[in-house]
Amino acid sequence: MTTSIADPRTLDIAPLSGTIGAEVRNVDLHQPLDPPTVAAIRQALLDYKVIFLPGQHLSPAEHKEFATYFGEITNAHPVVPGIGEHREVFEIDYTKARETYGVQNAPKTDRTEYETSNKWHTDVTFVETPPLGSILNALVIPEAGGDTLWADTHAAYEGLSQPIKDLVDGLTAVHDGTRSFGRLLQAIGKGEWDGKEFTELTPVEHPVVRTHPETGRRSLFVNPGFTIKIKGLTGKESEALLQFLYAHMTTPEYVVRYRWEAGDLGFWDNRTTMHYAITDYGDAHRVIQRVTIKGDKPF
Repeated sequence: MTTSIADPRTLDIAPLSGTIGAEVRNVDLHQPLDPPTVAAIRQALLDYKVIFLPGQHLSPAEHKEFATYFGEITNAHPVVPGIGEHREVFEIDYTKARETYGVQNAPKTDRTEYETSNKWHTDVTFVETPPLGSILNALVIPEAGGDTLWADTHAAYEGLSQPIKDLVDGLTAVHDGTRSFGRLLQAIGKGEWDGKEFTELTPVEHPVVRTHPETGRRSLFVNPGFTIKIKGLTGKESEALLQFLYAHMTTPEYVVRYRWEAGDLGFWDNRTTMHYAITDYGDAHRVIQRVTIKGDKPF
């Protein structure tokens, strides 16, 4: 089998904004990747925080194989099961899950993740070791709507004044997945992450500003999906500071919006982004699959 896919010098990398997002072309993910190509794609991820490889149309097995070039892949989710024999592949059928559009009998797994996706969040920050990154495979995409937004939390940190940087640099935030996944965990009975089983979700602490383990860059690491408070502050102080940070992080200058087409692959660095799946497509069908890569404890 041919191993060399593309000379990394010929990869077509097209930035989508000044700080975040790029499309990567001239690579065929149906074939094995050679080390220089893998290194070039990894560098593009570090440089642009979220990258897109259009028109790949990967099977679940190919999706997982691509992810393994960048690290160990995790279970589909700490609580939500994977699909069939592919326990690492997390599928969301947004059509079934659209409870907010009047669908009352959507499966709990779909409905729960739909509710989480329909707000700004960073994936699975309610565990000690959140994912390094996630890779999304677009299966069914509406003709109009269904875009996803990503916020550059490194650029947002750099955009703070020095006094606010000095404040947040020393703070710790509490993250908890109970609001989103507690009832589902009770219904399923147990979850698993990092090879450990659990029957309840315990809040975890992460620094408000984390240091990227590969680039050394500092990024804000709080999100509306799972951050519940800042440790050591009063309730009012915590809420005020978090709301300020969320508004700042989602300033348009720090955000890229991607228009999906079926077959596209999106790969984002979970350590320096948060994202929002926009549900503006009415009754249209939208189905995606996601694989996540094991990360480390934020510091």
